Amino acid sequence: MTKFTYKVIGVMSGTSLDGIDLIYATYDVVDAHWDFKIHDAETVKYSAQWKLQLGALVNQSMDQLQDIDSLYSKYLATVISTFIKQHHIKDIDFIASHGHTALHQPKQGVTYQIGNLQVLADVLNEKVICDFRVQDVEFGGQGAPLVPIGDRLLFKDFDYCLNLGGFANVSFESKNKRIAFDICPVNIVLNYYVSKLNLEYDDKGKIASTGQVNEALLFQLNTLRFYNEQAPKSLGLEWVELNIFPLIEPYKLETKDILRTFIEHVAIQVSRILTESNTKVLVTGGGVYNDFLMDRISHFSKSKIVIPENEIIEFKEALIFGLLGVLKERNEVNCLKSVTGANQNHSSGKRLIPKNLN
Repeated sequence: MTKFTYKVIGVMSGTSLDGIDLIYATYDVVDAHWDFKIHDAETVKYSAQWKLQLGALVNQSMDQLQDIDSLYSKYLATVISTFIKQHHIKDIDFIASHGHTALHQPKQGVTYQIGNLQVLADVLNEKVICDFRVQDVEFGGQGAPLVPIGDRLLFKDFDYCLNLGGFANVSFESKNKRIAFDICPVNIVLNYYVSKLNLEYDDKGKIASTGQVNEALLFQLNTLRFYNEQAPKSLGLEWVELNIFPLIEPYKLETKDILRTFIEHVAIQVSRILTESNTKVLVTGGGVYNDFLMDRISHFSKSKIVIPENEIIEFKEALIFGLLGVLKERNEVNCLKSVTGANQNHSSGKRLIPKNLN
């Protein structure tokens, strides 16, 4: 019996712009059986300025993106360094960081995550494993979702793993293959409209619960072409700006009615996937705290919804990006072609070594 242990800081920033999720975790593997323990976890909220800048990335030129990339990489290094100091973390094998998605257009062969520059390793004086999506797109894949390999290895007791973040995505086993895809937008739309009320989010879905469903808008949302496309498939902010906002705006609805209608849309789209009875669904991501959304999903779905402890709800993606780093370090597959549509399974990511260790 051979055991390997890795002590890793995992870092993730998602499209919902909640902030930067950081975890310090131990990953143990014994004869291909994986286990983990999260020692420290924290979300560092974005300032209003960073939130504004990150929310507008798709409108920037490539030169502007590269300038922002440099600034963001330095900022990310500061955030990670502060996390290490505040939690008195001494023993680190490496840092695994997703960065923040600036562009995601896999059909055009483009995906760009800012925050993956050499300065990250140099400032932290630690090895960094990052930029996990680019290689997959080069291999003809969607570059997303990447979390399903972690679902398979760390959460195999569940039939489905559903994440409700900026977008809803799901992963599950089918005919000995891991299948995964983005289902629909969630918080990226809900938070956008609730921000018009000078709020960051709709607490427990209370505002949405007071609204009315607009059946005409709901029909238009549910008949978007994306929902009938076969997996693998993924979504980005660009798609939302082209397909969701232009549908909603002409109706000139009150915010509460937009939220109510969109939650109904999300619940219907999620339930189209969770159709089997007696299946267990692990649900994570910020959407779990939207009680009204969870009620509507439970209303339409036949599956048993399982909500884990807060640590997993909030930090599952950071945890799994830590695992992606471990798999890359071991030169093992961390990107599944059955999930992304790439022409091969592969070990994705790049290693940044501090200059003084080269």
